[in-house]
Amino acid sequence: MGIPGTGARRRHTGAAPAVLTAALVLLAAGCVPGTDGSGAAGPGTGAATAVPDPAKAGKVTLTVWDQEIRGGTNGELTQLNEEFERKYPNVRIKRVARSFTDLKTTLKLAVSGNNPPDVIQANQGYPDMVSFVRAGLLSPLDNYAGIYDWNTRYPTTLLNLNRVSADGTDFGTGRLYGISQTGEYIGLYYNKDLLKKAGLEPPKTWRDFTDGLATLKDRGELPVQFGNLDKYPAIHTFGVLQDQFDASGTRDTVLGRGGGFDNAATKDAAATLTDWMDRGYLPKGANGLGYDDAAKKFASGDGAYLLTGTWQLADLKKTMGDTLGLMPPPPAKAGGDPVTTGGQGLAWSITSRSRHPEVAAAYLDFITDAHAADVMTRHGVLPAVPGKAAADVAPDTVDGQMIDGWKRLSAADGLVPYLDYSTPTFYDTLSAALQGVVSGKTSPGKLATTLQEDYGTFLAKQRERHAAEPDPAGTK
Repeated sequence: MGIPGTGARRRHTGAAPAVLTAALVLLAAGCVPGTDGSGAAGPGTGAATAVPDPAKAGKVTLTVWDQEIRGGTNGELTQLNEEFERKYPNVRIKRVARSFTDLKTTLKLAVSGNNPPDVIQANQGYPDMVSFVRAGLLSPLDNYAGIYDWNTRYPTTLLNLNRVSADGTDFGTGRLYGISQTGEYIGLYYNKDLLKKAGLEPPKTWRDFTDGLATLKDRGELPVQFGNLDKYPAIHTFGVLQDQFDASGTRDTVLGRGGGFDNAATKDAAATLTDWMDRGYLPKGANGLGYDDAAKKFASGDGAYLLTGTWQLADLKKTMGDTLGLMPPPPAKAGGDPVTTGGQGLAWSITSRSRHPEVAAAYLDFITDAHAADVMTRHGVLPAVPGKAAADVAPDTVDGQMIDGWKRLSAADGLVPYLDYSTPTFYDTLSAALQGVVSGKTSPGKLATTLQEDYGTFLAKQRERHAAEPDPAGTK
């Protein structure tokens, strides 16, 4: 679920707004169609040499597994699937849509089974995409990237988040194993009416935001709605807090080149989360409240703020209308550069045993092209690369706020990857440890050492793997 800062970017990015367009062009410069930008092109990177034509494939059933169950993303994908089937009447899309949690739980078994899907959404990073590649379950897409010009459609930094080394040991480099449809970032949703009643304006600084939490609490309002029964929501909230203390260090750590997690930023973020629970800024018993239930509570007026991803916008807007506002977490200083967790949506990948890989590649291109970007925008979804429709969105609407936030974060290099990318086991380690922080059973220091133990053990194994690799150039 994320990307390091793109300088342009999801994640967590046609006539896009001028600033974003210029930044995307700069990032894409140097990408040559037909190459993957990493020196990974070559044997085994895809068999196609011309644009596939699904109309010539005969009768095809394309099985697709995804997690786009929410109003906006479900709507745009449903529309695009119907359009693809109309364009190619010989193709039927058999869609299996599951929640993110259910997808993580069932996907590996499905992909490794006797009748695997053709197309899947795979979470980037070591826990899912890298493990799938190591097991030989995904097909490299480098040739398709050249054929369809994905290398120029997407900034290099976005493509790199969907790369895995040929031996399945390294994330962020090597062959391309997916492309992402949507951009995303963890934003600060707010209820305009509740803020106004409390005498508050949408915060211009992080200090404005945190000071306002006490004001809201004193007035009997829940400051921040939050539900962590699904475990992953705390990863997002904690990530935003950690970003306020050390965004660049956190980014480097997630990408395997930083100092780790036993540091002040980790402890301070955990201490802040603990303090918010103690002060009643978050709901009591948050570990027992579902993520979607918390969003529904916020939409109904229970909570002034909600820290979550842009993927929730369409559903929240449907209930809240003009009372809904959205911004990136406010910066340290008024007018400063924002920073938050975010990137691109889950990668769309082709399984290695798909019976229709060329039809699958055509499908991936169809749901990510310029027309698809406009369809996404009209459904209230943030495309990874915004198209013409994004330029027509009124800036004073919540959709306009979402797009403006994407522009500002991208221009400021303010997007930090999702923490669960860090190691093969980090999602489970981090989500369980954060449940302990939310319940008050895990101290900030204990959280830091728990995360570092997982991270340090993994890095040591990585160093051992690389030390054992052949070095024909004699560079070791």
